[in-house]
Amino acid sequence: MLVDFVRKRNEIAEDITVVSIVEFPQILSYKKFTGRTVYHIPEDYELAYKLQLTLMKIGKPKPFSDLLVAAICINRNEELLTNDKDFEDITQISNLKLMTI
Repeated sequence: MLVDFVRKRNEIAEDITVVSIVEFPQILSYKKFTGRTVYHIPEDYELAYKLQLTLMKIGKPKPFSDLLVAAICINRNEELLTNDKDFEDITQISNLKLMTI
């Protein structure tokens, strides 16, 4: 999604996770990015692990990066803005707030 925003030269005022920086490092030099970077804490890994266990039980495991992003948002009571439908499964087993675009 960040790539799409940059391609369209949109302003990005939303906060992003460190996962986004690793996946798309160019975001740090994008002049229209004014949000903050949110870094993980140990509790995020613990929650990501618990989410994965539950998702595996229902046959819907997710990639580590998705789990970590979801955990970061849940632990901070933040809404996740995404176009990735995989996060919908996480909303079914957690209190992840999701806004799809």
